[in-house]
Amino acid sequence: MSRLVTIFGGSGFVGRYVARRMAQEGWRVRVAVRRPNEALFVRTYGAVGQVEPVLCNIRDCDSVAAALRGADAAVNCVGILNEVGRNTFGLVQHHGAEHVAQEAAKAGIARLVHISAIGADPHGKSAYAQSKGLGEAAVTEAFPQAVILRPSIVFGPEDQFFNRFAGMARFLPVLPVTGGASMFQPVYVDDVAHAAAMGVTGDAAPGIYELGGPETRSFADLMEEMLEVIRRPKVLVLNLPLPVSALMGAVFDLLQALSLGLFTNSVLTRDQVRSLGLDNVVGKDMPGLPELGIAPTAMDAVLPEYLWRYRPAGQFYEVRESAKRLRP
Repeated sequence: MSRLVTIFGGSGFVGRYVARRMAQEGWRVRVAVRRPNEALFVRTYGAVGQVEPVLCNIRDCDSVAAALRGADAAVNCVGILNEVGRNTFGLVQHHGAEHVAQEAAKAGIARLVHISAIGADPHGKSAYAQSKGLGEAAVTEAFPQAVILRPSIVFGPEDQFFNRFAGMARFLPVLPVTGGASMFQPVYVDDVAHAAAMGVTGDAAPGIYELGGPETRSFADLMEEMLEVIRRPKVLVLNLPLPVSALMGAVFDLLQALSLGLFTNSVLTRDQVRSLGLDNVVGKDMPGLPELGIAPTAMDAVLPEYLWRYRPAGQFYEVRESAKRLRP
């Protein structure tokens, strides 16, 4: 019988790519998510019955234990960018990660891969970084042989980074950014999935890996490149001072609190402002994609493949521009 891997958050942005890779390698894949009825699309990643979504909430130990039953390996891709309701940084990224590692150890799981983030630090400036750091510590304590991956900003067709700002650029003459001088090292989502798959199969040694792409650019420069890809050079990239951004984040956080869940702050939070004020690049002495034998994918090889829909006239932009050069 083929081996089984449980992927927590396997229908999310990174998780779906991990699920697809594991299915392609012949593994049976159990996608553990809170809403399995919304994750039925993962079934198409393999043969009939090879990939199945199941109900799981990593805040609950019994739920995690059930999702791990009979599995040979596990991958935790669960993460949040904003606290909403019971899904707080502490419960999801610290204690949730702890539950997965502890239950994996109890179940005798052979290998565990944990997706963290660059900047993870129990003493970090943001609650996000702190929870990621505490989660890593809990995973290492419960499952010392775990593979921990810390990606920089992850890009790909379903990302909430380039897609988000490209969508804004369609309607705004000015594109406001926070921490425009902060450095990022965007990494392609399938490169992260490749590294995770190596952790599952044992081709990656236990330890911490920081994953970044071949280019290190400032936030503002990334936005300029995105605008070039979507052919909107007239949009101005405006770098907001951190105090102004913090004030905006406070207002949006307050609106979320006062709305009793009717409004979810997906715009900007105070905690995100703290994170955006810091560089997000691979550490000089940290192993990463090259040490895993993975050639990092360049942004310009991927961005045009999914950002074309934000161009004026979308997929017909080049045709329209070419038609302008025709003689009357």
